[in-house]
Amino acid sequence: MSKDQDLKNQKDDLEYLESQIKEKDEKIQENEQRISDCQDQLLRMQADLENYKKHTEKRMQEHVERANEDLIVKILEAYEDLQRALQSEPSDNLRGGVELIYQKLRGTLESEGLEEITAEGEKFDPYQHEALMAENNDDYENGCIIQELAKGYTLNSKVIKYSKVKVCKKGD
Repeated sequence: MSKDQDLKNQKDDLEYLESQIKEKDEKIQENEQRISDCQDQLLRMQADLENYKKHTEKRMQEHVERANEDLIVKILEAYEDLQRALQSEPSDNLRGGVELIYQKLRGTLESEGLEEITAEGEKFDPYQHEALMAENNDDYENGCIIQELAKGYTLNSKVIKYSKVKVCKKGD
């Protein structure tokens, strides 16, 4: 091979390598652009998620406030009746008026899903009752509730206040 031929081959090799480098550089730039686009898209998606969370929290808060408002409006009428009864002159009608207000308030609470937990004479249930006292009593079986000390309530089948009770505990 001649020197000229050798130079030509080297020149061809160099051109080939330069073209390969140029191709690789273009691919690198293309991939860098794709990475940048993906990062931008990820940032937008994160921002969208944060906005969605804030929006959802705000809507939930508004829903709770609206539910509380609805309940308060229902109770407000009985509250005002009770206020008027307390401002009136004491009489025999006062008890009747207070009883009427109590029934109205009870009806409102029951319509919202409130129920009293039955206790006296029932078997003690730790999921509904809280034993404050225990005593040996021949009139009751062991583990039965002798006396209800404070009422308990469920709201839509969930205990919101446990009945406070005295339970029969027979000695061994």
